[in-house]
Amino acid sequence: MNKNMETSVNNALKICFIGGGNMATALIGGLAGKLTAGANIQVVDPNVDALAKLAQQFGVVTSSQIDASVDVFVLAVKPQQMKEVAAALKPHVTGQLVLSIAAGIRAADLSRWLNGHQAIVRSMPNTPALIGQGIAGMVDMAGVTVQQREIADAILRSVGATVWLDGEALIDPVTAISGSGPAYVFYFIEAMQQAAIEMGLTAEQGTQLAIATFTGASQLAAQATEPVSVLRERVTSKGGTTYAALTSMDASGVKERIVKALHAAALRGKELGDEFGRD
Repeated sequence: MNKNMETSVNNALKICFIGGGNMATALIGGLAGKLTAGANIQVVDPNVDALAKLAQQFGVVTSSQIDASVDVFVLAVKPQQMKEVAAALKPHVTGQLVLSIAAGIRAADLSRWLNGHQAIVRSMPNTPALIGQGIAGMVDMAGVTVQQREIADAILRSVGATVWLDGEALIDPVTAISGSGPAYVFYFIEAMQQAAIEMGLTAEQGTQLAIATFTGASQLAAQATEPVSVLRERVTSKGGTTYAALTSMDASGVKERIVKALHAAALRGKELGDEFGRD
């Protein structure tokens, strides 16, 4: 988003979040007082305690009723709730941008539930958004204006990076790679922790070593000009300790199984769309 766009949006953009869970909280934390004033953000959620916490923390307006006088509706609910939420939202939607961060729900289905509304951006963020280190895959429908696309981009960039996709079919792979991806990292860290304990280190030492290794390696990969395969090769001296570990992983088919698992995640994303997109 260019500087002129930032100036026109800052402290003026009105946003209604439907859903006040973890991802909504992360986005609100990135937006409130930065992209727009906290008072310009409304959060609608049946959880009274969650609403009170958001109001206290970010100065947002909370309600059980949808305010139609906003520029953007952010749909931050579970896929199985989306059809019901869309039914409640339908009377309030005119030309506003609708930004969905729900897994599986296709823009065409959401559009149908909203009386053919076309100003829809579908996005798949991930949980590192909670610390401003997220990344989101994004795709827009034909009815999204240039300004609305910039606004959607600014909202997600408030908590990390954005990647715009050429087609909605690519959202399922994004869900598999980055949407679900943090869980794979945590899974590998858990394995490293277990191995550390089995080899005589304390649980605290194993945790510290595993997390620092992931953090450092990720930053090295992000800053390097070479492919990650080259970085891996530099650490892998033939006949050495790293070589022994990677040879064992290759013998067990670890890489192939990881790739297979990600395909399973992408397929499940498509299945969610089929399941929850029905009328």
